[in-house]
Amino acid sequence: MTRPSPLDDADNAQFAWARYKRLMRFMVAFSVVIAALAMTYLYTQVENVSIHFYIATALGIVLAVSLMAALMGLVFLSSGTGHDEAVENSLDAMDQDGGDRR
Repeated sequence: MTRPSPLDDADNAQFAWARYKRLMRFMVAFSVVIAALAMTYLYTQVENVSIHFYIATALGIVLAVSLMAALMGLVFLSSGTGHDEAVENSLDAMDQDGGDRR
């Protein structure tokens, strides 16, 4: 039987999601600063480049760092709240019974 998740409690869930949102706000701001620094560096070092290059580079930096932060934040959210321990893994029983390992 599956155990209840700690995220089922409204107070725990509210605290966990607030921490996740705070992490995401910080990481988006951080990625915008890094993109601005990269754009400044590119502007001073590279000549005769289209504005589309700068737009694509800035969007690529911000979106890549934001996606990484979102996925890692969800891992931290799941692990930090005890949600991972609430999941029943039926493969653990197979390993203890000497299941076929290939």
